[in-house]
Amino acid sequence: MLELKAKTTALILIDLQKGILARPLSPYSADQVVSTAARLGRAVVDAGGLVVLVNVEFGADLSAAPRGLTDQPLAVPPGGLPPDWSEIVGEVAHLSHLPITKRTWSAFHGTELDLQLRRRGIDTIIVGGVATNFGGEQTARDGWHLNYNVVVAEDASTSMGDGLHAFAIEKVLPRVSRVRKSDEIIAALKGS
Repeated sequence: MLELKAKTTALILIDLQKGILARPLSPYSADQVVSTAARLGRAVVDAGGLVVLVNVEFGADLSAAPRGLTDQPLAVPPGGLPPDWSEIVGEVAHLSHLPITKRTWSAFHGTELDLQLRRRGIDTIIVGGVATNFGGEQTARDGWHLNYNVVVAEDASTSMGDGLHAFAIEKVLPRVSRVRKSDEIIAALKGS
């Protein structure tokens, strides 16, 4: 059974923003993930924990995006990214105690997230959002590298395909975290 101390726990929600949620997502839809993340966020707040909303911002022309050569580079749509591409959406938008803007997959790399979590005495992070196998996985890995206890909220996460989500959840994330459904996480928060 999962045990959590709410006062030393932070929920980190990755990229629940207009431009990313507009894409086809699975196994959970954008609406499902936002709803589950909001329910989880309210439980964290009610228990006295911290909610961190993370968005990614590259600039309309992707000038702030990583520049390394890849086989599948980020494509700039004609006219660039819309001005509201990075805007956090839905029921989660008002839950944040700590907003973080990142420029890469990880919420830790190049941001003040680690500093702010440590100043608040956080030792456990719950990770959810989009995409399970990109921003979620990289943030979970980096959190584990930084010696946080990591919990991944499986049903508050989704990706661009069932196989991508499943591979991360079943093969990678159990090596750096505890993967749980939101109901179990909420029950653990209520018991703390």
